[in-house]
Amino acid sequence: MSSSSAADTNTPPKRDWRAALEVYLKPRVVGMLFLGFSSGLPFLLVFSTLSAWLAQEGVSKTTIGFFSWIGMMYSIKFFWAPVVDRFPLPVLGRLLGRRRAWMLLAQIGLIVGLVAMALTDPTENLAALAWFGLLVAFSSATQDVAIDAWRIEAVDESIQGAMAATYQAGYRIALLTAGAGAFYIASGTTWPFTYLVMAGLVGVGMVTVLLVAEPEASARASLLPEEPWVQAHLERCGFLPQKLRGAYGWVLGAVVCPLVDFFARYGLPALVILLFVSLFRVTDITLGVMANPFYLDMHYSLNEIASVTKLFGIAMTLGGAALGGVLIVRYGILRPLLASAILAASTNLAFAWLASQGADAQTMLLFNTGLMDMATRPDIAAFLWTPSLNMPWQPGNPGLLSLALTVSADNLSGGMAGSAFIAYLSSLTNTQYTATQYALFSSLMTLPGKYIGGYSGWVVDNFGYMPFFSYTALAGIPAILLSIGLFYIHRHETPAHKQQESTSS
Repeated sequence: MSSSSAADTNTPPKRDWRAALEVYLKPRVVGMLFLGFSSGLPFLLVFSTLSAWLAQEGVSKTTIGFFSWIGMMYSIKFFWAPVVDRFPLPVLGRLLGRRRAWMLLAQIGLIVGLVAMALTDPTENLAALAWFGLLVAFSSATQDVAIDAWRIEAVDESIQGAMAATYQAGYRIALLTAGAGAFYIASGTTWPFTYLVMAGLVGVGMVTVLLVAEPEASARASLLPEEPWVQAHLERCGFLPQKLRGAYGWVLGAVVCPLVDFFARYGLPALVILLFVSLFRVTDITLGVMANPFYLDMHYSLNEIASVTKLFGIAMTLGGAALGGVLIVRYGILRPLLASAILAASTNLAFAWLASQGADAQTMLLFNTGLMDMATRPDIAAFLWTPSLNMPWQPGNPGLLSLALTVSADNLSGGMAGSAFIAYLSSLTNTQYTATQYALFSSLMTLPGKYIGGYSGWVVDNFGYMPFFSYTALAGIPAILLSIGLFYIHRHETPAHKQQESTSS
């Protein structure tokens, strides 16, 4: 077998722009849009949307804070990902295939959990609401594992950028639905009715699961490990009872083999790859912790923040995601990945620029007390004695245009980085262990950023916003350097998706 880059990056087959755009018309790429919606819908329903419901019901802020622990399910999904990856469901697995069966089962769990939450009164049975919330979070995390595996196995590696872009688009639309959409519904009806509506929207994902096809790689996968070293090891364990040896073999195949496979394919550079995965999102996660406090401190209103950073910002993110998918189809993964790493770090400096745009007191005094009135008065001296000049100065913000430019740069680069990064992580997985390996990567990619982000407030309190944003930009330099190193690491390796062919031949 001829060797080629694992990420299909050094010599990618170039396509013209029309062919690159037509990839978004492929049925599985379109289906990924709706699966992305199904993946993103439950997220806010156990986070900020649930917090708003509890707050309106008079639940204490301390208790609401404890409810945020429900989201830990998303961070520990790696522990049961091997089960989703290797274990076919008895009935649904035969009817739908391994990946679609797990997706459908998780969606059933989502509907049950959301309906149960809707029928539970937080003022009377808060503990039950917490348990139902855990069911929603567990089902959502399980669905994520199955959807990630389906996405990676469903199409060729060259189309992973488009799959990542449509996934992000569906996910962002779902966040708008479960966030702003849920608030609009609740304001006109009730929170229980809102959660019933959200439970009904899970049907979008269920219909999609029934329409899309099971990936060929999933259909070929075996429950028992096929690696020669595992089989030889199990033969040496013949003294164990049959059932115990079978369970031991399953653990080796589901947990140990995915890790051994990854390090066997990449060797020592696997540590560099894992370091890159853990550092790529440090810059945007660290900034994100202080983004909303920064907007408020710059004297933007809540409506202005919502309009620019949520609605307009998400539109820019979707545009960046689509752009990233097109660039990956045309140029491969690594070059857009490197460009994204540079842009993700450099656009943080736009926030430092915005922080410097706060108008000084004298300028704001003129604008806030009637500069146009002064220009139209025949007697300028009379204007200087107007009572408004004696009022305390009210600080203003740098303007919506400045905010929009900053958000545009950040979200456009963030959407592009998301497509490139998801496509790269997908290229690292072996289709024999798709769910387990991708769950490992997706869990690892947020841990350092969340830890470092915890100190963001301390940095702002002690040094201010401009040094903080400069610091977050510098935090992206390691990811940039490691992105350059990936060109060297991936220059001769066999693509991960062909690993199964090499082991079976």
